[in-house]
Amino acid sequence: MKIMSINDLDKIRQGYLNRLYYPEGIKVNVGMASCGIAAGAQASYNKASQEYSGNPGVTISQTGCIGFCEMEPLVEIMSKDKARIIYHHMTEDKIIEAISGYMNGEYPNKWILGQMRDPRSVLEEDMQNPQSGIEPVEGIPFLEDIPFYSQQTKIAIRNCGYIDPDSIEEYIAKRGYYAFVNALTNTKPSDIIKTVKESGLRGRGGGGFPTGIKWETCAKHHGNRHIICNADEGDPGAYMDRSILEGDPHSVLEGMLIAALAIGSSSGFFYVRNEYPLAVSRLITAIKQAEAYGLLGGNIAGTGFSFNVKISRGAGAFVCGESTALMSSLEGLVGRPRAKYVHTVEKGFRDSPSNLNNVETYANIPPIVLKGAPWFSGMGTEHSKGTKVFSLVGKIKNTGLVEVPMGINLKDIVFSIGGGVPKKKKFKAVQTGGPSGGCIPENLIDLPVDYQKLAEVGSIMGSGGMIVMDQDTCMVDVARYFLDFLKEESCGQCNPCREGIKQMLDILTDICQGNGKDGDIELLEELGSMIQKFSLCGLGTSAPNPVLTTILYFRDEYEAHIKHKKCPAGVCKALFHYEIDAEACTGCRSCAKKCPQEAIAGEKKQPHKLDQAKCIKCGICYDACKFDAIVIR
Repeated sequence: MKIMSINDLDKIRQGYLNRLYYPEGIKVNVGMASCGIAAGAQASYNKASQEYSGNPGVTISQTGCIGFCEMEPLVEIMSKDKARIIYHHMTEDKIIEAISGYMNGEYPNKWILGQMRDPRSVLEEDMQNPQSGIEPVEGIPFLEDIPFYSQQTKIAIRNCGYIDPDSIEEYIAKRGYYAFVNALTNTKPSDIIKTVKESGLRGRGGGGFPTGIKWETCAKHHGNRHIICNADEGDPGAYMDRSILEGDPHSVLEGMLIAALAIGSSSGFFYVRNEYPLAVSRLITAIKQAEAYGLLGGNIAGTGFSFNVKISRGAGAFVCGESTALMSSLEGLVGRPRAKYVHTVEKGFRDSPSNLNNVETYANIPPIVLKGAPWFSGMGTEHSKGTKVFSLVGKIKNTGLVEVPMGINLKDIVFSIGGGVPKKKKFKAVQTGGPSGGCIPENLIDLPVDYQKLAEVGSIMGSGGMIVMDQDTCMVDVARYFLDFLKEESCGQCNPCREGIKQMLDILTDICQGNGKDGDIELLEELGSMIQKFSLCGLGTSAPNPVLTTILYFRDEYEAHIKHKKCPAGVCKALFHYEIDAEACTGCRSCAKKCPQEAIAGEKKQPHKLDQAKCIKCGICYDACKFDAIVIR
């Protein structure tokens, strides 16, 4: 069947609504994104599939990630007359018991995360609540009321975890491709661009450039225009784009189709990291399905509009996340940035006008086109509209993927959604913007999250990585770690980046090893300023951010390393040693049993002693002690 109109989409949608909301029998959705599979979801999926292979009343299906990665594997069990229940930490043994219990109306609370109040996406507000008439289960919280989800607004990840990513029909049932087909048959390209401009959507890949202005500028230049999706997500701790591609690839494909229609392009490219095999696999499936329905290829819906898309796999170079380096790599050349006096919207891929947006940006396009610019611009702040997806990682209880309105403060993200720092440790800082971002201290935790506010304190939005740090984090070592990463990832094309980052890293390494000296802090500030001003591309201009912000907010730690040869956090091994506090030690022997060097000795129930000659400063004893008897000097 070739889709020629909205009516054709309606027919498919009606045929699959029951599968999504009112399934016959029991439907089991297993979260099968990379996070779920890594936690053991594949074994649970296989076990359930095998157990119920001969039972037509039970359907085992896959979905993407619903964000709460800390609770993986996550499994949803549903039927047309019972509440939709989400189970966490499902093993291959637990999933069978959970399904059997659900059939009998029994719900083991120890495994339950919550129940769904309303599983519709933001595009289905005109649809009757599919949960109406179903009695909720008493004692089980609604998913939307759980702190992790209560402040989230899902637009870019609206379908992740709720549809089978390998099913275009389920995507259509969630009003997928309605925005594109309506735009194709009823809207002028200039009106599409106007809608995107008025929405206030800014690029979610790091730079934050207004998306509509970029489209408008690209459309003005003559030539074979190209639509490119940047899925080269290289920030440590960031996995927003990967999760969208794994859980809802059609939303990105539809966003690219709308962009192509708006600027007059017939060719598109996905540039995906080779380290994302599952994302690539699901993209390939999505492209084939869209082609089969006539949504990709030549003469789409008989309108004369044609668009084809290819996938290119990157080799993992961080610098290829930069637009010109990415396009150079896409051409088969070395991925090196070029000067920005000629913009890619004029001369990009193969010297043709090229529009580059990242995965999250394209995923936002269909809802904006379908619901209108005022709806999207009504969320967020004056200069930062809509929502933003963040990967919340580090020293945080609730690791996962969150999508929140722009303008929410860091405190709400870290403590309300993230649950705060585990093990009763004290919050110290949060880094936003990946390895080139800034470290924001505790006294700025009420800072609203938008492009301007983050820039004012020396950080950036970036693509959305958010790394939380606790009291045991050495900020000098953090700066050294990210500079080491950026030195390796620099293309080496320009002196400020190639030599400047290396010089800064050498100074930081000396400081961490106890060889810091007076004037090092001032030299780091001078080098950082020079690199920011004179580097060729964004990698270099933002590389000093971790160093400059840690100096700004944690200068006392630098001074302790240099003047007193001490690491306050006890991380830099050359600057500390462990001791046992005889008054606090109970002689429980937990530390002695776990010490790999047998450096701890003493009688049971008597204070122990630590042999400094044998100690390798691994910290195992520190983590093992429940009485705070291991101290860092």
